[in-house]
Formats: sequence, structure tokens, C-alpha cells
Amino acid sequence: MLRTTRLTLVFVILGIVALVFAACAPAGQAPAQEAGAPAPEEAAPAEEAPAEQVAQTGLVFGLAVHDNPAESLFWGVVEKGARDAAETYGIELKSGGSLDPAEQAQLVETYIADGVDGLIVSLANPDALQDSVTKAVDAGIPVVTINSGVNVYKELGAITHVGQTEFVAGQGAGERFNAAGASKVMCVIHEEGNIGLEERCAGLEDTFQGEVVRFNVATTGTRDVAGTSASIQDKLIADSGIDGVLSLNPVIAMAALDAVQAAGGNQMLATFDLSPDVLDAIEAGDILFAIDQQQYLQGYLPVVFLYLYNTNLNTVGGGQPVLTGPGFVDASNAAQVKELAARGTR
Repeated sequence: MLRTTRLTLVFVILGIVALVFAACAPAGQAPAQEAGAPAPEEAAPAEEAPAEQVAQTGLVFGLAVHDNPAESLFWGVVEKGARDAAETYGIELKSGGSLDPAEQAQLVETYIADGVDGLIVSLANPDALQDSVTKAVDAGIPVVTINSGVNVYKELGAITHVGQTEFVAGQGAGERFNAAGASKVMCVIHEEGNIGLEERCAGLEDTFQGEVVRFNVATTGTRDVAGTSASIQDKLIADSGIDGVLSLNPVIAMAALDAVQAAGGNQMLATFDLSPDVLDAIEAGDILFAIDQQQYLQGYLPVVFLYLYNTNLNTVGGGQPVLTGPGFVDASNAAQVKELAARGTR
């Protein structure tokens, strides 16, 4: 009887000791495997999570501008901005444009018939686009205007405008020509009826302390660059008092540069908007400065704004346009901007 009691006591003590050791084991540590017990199966490695995909929203937006993006250095950058944003947000983008206002308006009508969820429209010729844009708004399609049309976008019912105030940008050009010492500047207008170009020249006239001469080359414009260059050259030779030239487009800038050099190279040259050739000319000292309206943003931001409006009824700007310029590129920053232009984003 005593022996049995002692053995029982020994087993109790051993059990208590085992419990103490188990309690003292580090947290999360598996208990030791008993002798002769089968080895536990190794846990299968966790599968890698699939790469995150851009969710397709089902939204379709239409971009209609006053030039063909496939043929225009400027509008090609706008279109790239819109496509980059559309890819980011999983949106289908329809894109096109024409220098003919009637064709641009017809493109808007086509988008309306297609039932797009948003429109991005430049308003270089508001009278020609008014009916089609109003039709889109009446159909419940949100519209964002870009580039041109800052003075009329509200009355047409657009939810906001993205671009620069052309008059203010022209004022900046006048101030820079004042600082450079110019006395008579020629403002070269290359499109008939484009209110944005007229506003640029008006801004120049507002701040420039010398004389401003408006020179119209719309009959040749960007379609006949050689003809435009010849017209500018003839004007510079005929009026020797012109010591500054402001072009309103990078293609016209290069035509003006050829004209300036052919006429003797004594006129200061500046331009609106950028291109690789313009940036090279700034670095070489042939162009004084370029006014940068950051057209990539004029494509990218409206896609974001229309996405937010469609998905969350957000509006941007608080009743004011969303400005992307003016900025200025000159010899101090041309090299940096040139690297970005090579990527197609400036």
C-alpha cells in the first residue's frame, strides 16, 4: 500500500514538472516531437499573390481637339497625357481632332451618338462648337474644356476648364521682351478665328512698353511652313524696326527662326509652347524663351476629373479654371525640360 502511494506521488510530481517545462517554452515554439512519432508534414509554401491588374471601369471618354493629334507635336503630347490617365484608371479613350471646326464639331456629335461617359473638348472656335457641346451637356454627358475657351466654358455648361489664361500668358511675354530691351515686337498669328491666339497678342500688347505689330500668316500656317517662313522673312525685311518676334506655336517658331536668320538674324525670337527643336534652339541661344502651358496636363487632368465626376460626383476648380500655365523655359532650365520632352510628356 505504501509502495503504491509512493509511486503515485512520483507520477504526479513528474506530471507537474512536465507542465512547468511546457509553460516555460518560448511562445510559438512547437512542442518536441516524441520518439518514434512520425515526422509532421511540411506546410506547403504560400502562393504568390497575382500581380495587381488595373480594374476596368467600363467608362468611355471622348477627346476632340482642334488639330489632328497624330500629326501635331503639341496635340500629340495632350493625347499622350489623356491616354496615360485612361490607362491608369481603366478607361477607354476615343481620340481625334481637326483644324476644320466643322469636322471637330462632327466628331463631338459622333461621341454623343456613341454614348460616351465624358467629353474633353478644346474651344478654339466656340461659335462652331457651341451647338454640339450644348447638345452633349443636355444629354447628361459631363464636358471638360481644355486649352482654348476659358471665357466661355461656363456658359456652355462644362464642369471646368483646364489650360492657361492666354491673356495672362501674353502679358508674361511682354514683360520678358521689356527686360530683354526690345522696342517693336511682331506677334505672328497662324490660325484664322482662334480666340486663344488673339488673346495672346492682346496680353503682349497690354504689358509690352514698345510697339506690337500683329502679323497674320493663316493662309499658310502650319500646313505650308516654307510659305509661312517666307512671309515672315519678307515682313522683317520690309520693316527694319522690328527687333522682336513672338510666335504662338512651336512649328511657327522654327519657321520664324529660319526667317530671322535669312533676314540677318538681328531680331529676338520667343514662342509659345515647346518641341524638341524649340528646346534645342533655346539651348543654342537662338530662341530667347518659350511659354510652357504644360499640355500633358491638359490631357491627363480632364480624364481624372471626369472619372471622379462619374464615380463620385466630384467637381474641381470651385467655379474657376484649373490653370496649367504659364511657365517659362529659357537657357536656365531647357536641358531639364528637354529630357522630359524626349519621353513625350513636355
